[in-house]
Formats: sequence, structure tokens, C-alpha cells
Amino acid sequence: MQDRLVTNTRSESLISTHKVLRNTYFLLGLTLAFSSIVAMVAMSLNLPRLPWWGMLVGFYGLLFLTNATANSGLGILSVFGLTGFLGYSLGPILSSYLSAGLGDVVALAFGATALVFFSCSAYVLTTKRDMSFLSGMMIALFVVLLIGVIANIFLTIPALSLAISALFVVFSSGAILLTTSNIIHGGETNYIRATVDLYVSLYNLFVSFLQIFGLLGSDE
Repeated sequence: MQDRLVTNTRSESLISTHKVLRNTYFLLGLTLAFSSIVAMVAMSLNLPRLPWWGMLVGFYGLLFLTNATANSGLGILSVFGLTGFLGYSLGPILSSYLSAGLGDVVALAFGATALVFFSCSAYVLTTKRDMSFLSGMMIALFVVLLIGVIANIFLTIPALSLAISALFVVFSSGAILLTTSNIIHGGETNYIRATVDLYVSLYNLFVSFLQIFGLLGSDE
């Protein structure tokens, strides 16, 4: 009897995990498509680039709203608000690269982002490894990145920008590993929060690769 209860509990847990994973990837696909459309609209209308303080206020404000409404129907609207905002911010960035004849950099950044995401996701989903040991490293990296970003606002040193972008690639890759691991091990049961974590990681990866390839290309 006890063995049957344990088996039923494990089966229910596995079904719940698969449901969260399926919903997360489905919502992630929708938000990526939506933000891409918003980015294209921003590019076609030649909308202005947001100042750094506007990005911070908009991003963290919408992120707070999304986390606060993650357990309700409003969470879906908040997710699309956040990803649409980030999609808008990409429009002027992509326009500047394309107008400078750096379409190959955009393609490389897109390819590298997809490669990292699928590699990290496939590794965790295949091995089922618990990546919770990355939590401490992620906190330390976040602090380093925060200091570096603030310093670079005032210093604007190309070498520092390159180093920050490289660290963002490491940080975002770790975030994908950790988020995916949390989903399959039951540490994250809310697909809205999981979607936001993965989307932000993808956004940071793409922007970081844009900066890395753009800076390396300009040095050639």
C-alpha cells in the first residue's frame, strides 16, 4: 500500500513537471514571436532608443508586476507587457546594426543565442542533473555585473563593455541551466515565472552576442 502511494505521488509529480515544462516552452514561443513583431514595428517606424534609466525603470517595473501577478490571469498580460517592452528596446538596436551594414553580426548573434539555449536546455533535459549548485555563483556574478554595468555607464570603455558582455553570456547560460533544472526537479512550479527567466536570459544572450561580435568586428 505504501509503495503504491509513493508510486502515485511520483507519477503526479512527473505529470505536474511535464505540464509546467510544456506550458513554459509554449508561452516562451509566443512571447518570442510577439516581441519579434514589436521589434520589427519599432524598426519600421524608426522609433528612438530608450535611455538607460528608461530601460531600468521599464524593465524592473514590469518585472515586479509580472512576479506579483504570476499566480493569476493577469500574469499572462504582464508577461506580454514585459516581453513587448524588451522587443521594443531591440528595434532601435537592430536598426543601428543593419544601417551600419552589420547584418552578418545580427545573424551571428541570433545563431549563437539559439545554439547556447538549445545546448543548455538539452543538457539538463537529457542528463536530469540538478543544477542548484549554480545558485551561489549566479548571485556573485549578478553583483559583479551590476557593478560593471554601473561603472560602464560613466566610463564607456570598449574593453570593459566586451568583458561585461562576455560575463552576461556566462550568467545567462547559467540561468538557462538553473531554470530548466528547477522546472524538472520541481523547484519552479509557475510557468509564468519560468518563462520570464528564460526569456530574459535569451534577451541578454542576444544583446551580449551583438555587442561582442560588433566590437570584435570593428577591431578587424
